[in-house]
Amino acid sequence: MTNKHSQLQTGREQAIALDATDELACYRDQFALADDTIYLDGNSLGALPKKSVPKLLDVVNREWGNDLICSWEVNGWMDLPITLGNKIAQVIGAGSEEVVVCDSTSINLYKALSAALSLNPHRTSILSDNTNFPTDLYVANGLISNIGRNLQLELVARHDIEDSISAEIAVVYLTHVEYLTGGMCDLSRITKVAHDHGALVVWDLSHSAGVIPINLKSAGADFAVGCGYKFLNGGPGAPAYIYVKQDHQRYVESPLKGWLGHSNPFRFEERYHPADGIRRMLCGSPPILSMVCLDTAIDLLLSSNLSLIRDKSIKLSNLLIEQLDLISEELGLCLLTPRNPSMRGSQVSVTHPDAIQIRDRMLQSGVIVDFRPPNILRFGLAPLYTRYTDIWEAIQSLRSAARDL
Repeated sequence: MTNKHSQLQTGREQAIALDATDELACYRDQFALADDTIYLDGNSLGALPKKSVPKLLDVVNREWGNDLICSWEVNGWMDLPITLGNKIAQVIGAGSEEVVVCDSTSINLYKALSAALSLNPHRTSILSDNTNFPTDLYVANGLISNIGRNLQLELVARHDIEDSISAEIAVVYLTHVEYLTGGMCDLSRITKVAHDHGALVVWDLSHSAGVIPINLKSAGADFAVGCGYKFLNGGPGAPAYIYVKQDHQRYVESPLKGWLGHSNPFRFEERYHPADGIRRMLCGSPPILSMVCLDTAIDLLLSSNLSLIRDKSIKLSNLLIEQLDLISEELGLCLLTPRNPSMRGSQVSVTHPDAIQIRDRMLQSGVIVDFRPPNILRFGLAPLYTRYTDIWEAIQSLRSAARDL
């Protein structure tokens, strides 16, 4: 026990030293986080960038308040889905005019999956994994029931995905980083295997964009969707985005046809004619107030370096796993997250029979982590504002909470 106590203390000294040399340390001051706040839930809701508040007030008071409806043109509201999409494209390795910001993740998954299926009309199956996020699977089943075509959703274990891609698979439908364990797929390799078998791929990037360097273009990715409120820090209810490979854009249409996806929205024609390019994935009017918060957050992210972010993410998770190993046997914790850094995102998950009580006790001590049924504690690591000493403090809180049960 003394040796483990010594190792825990060494972990604290190690964390202090890492914070002292952290090239991203200055970014924490860009977020509205108190110095004593230990927030390890950025994989559910990112922290508030300080600049989002004055930006939002300016849009409300000056643009909406003074410029009124003229703001759609003079303040660039009408083009914001595209201009913001082009910024997010830099985060996920897409090209110009391949990403548009709109709607929610669920709605964009429906659009992307429908579009992908339309390019493979003679195949009969959508392949996904049985631990995919529930909304992804609900969307797939809902689309199957609506599409009027002989389709089925095949669910297999995540590690069996590549071996399950066959000539019957129309679309491989996956989340890049899995929400329960933090395990990460090899996006490039799976995309290639799918293409080798004539299948297309729809990726959900919600738990990876902003903390993992992604290059959709070099991977040859077909479609991708992601949310704006996790590691992108766009705020609660932030709009999502959809990526469509440029080569596919002329051949697909959105299944949800709204006025803003029309080739000339202000012509108000009776018949629908889809816009050229990525704009055809738009549907209704953009939520400007939410978009400007996301826009501000993306500017902050782009001012940093994704390689540094990933490097820090790995160091944070390595430190967390090392410290968890010292207390897991004593407290009955079990690590769910892959130990290999190349196989995990910016999240560490453990199980415990009393996980929800531990989460609640940690919250009382000022440490915010996440619980997922039935028994999972998730630690979300956001390198722009998570400190190495936060990891050490979280371990002390976890240890105290579990011991008191």
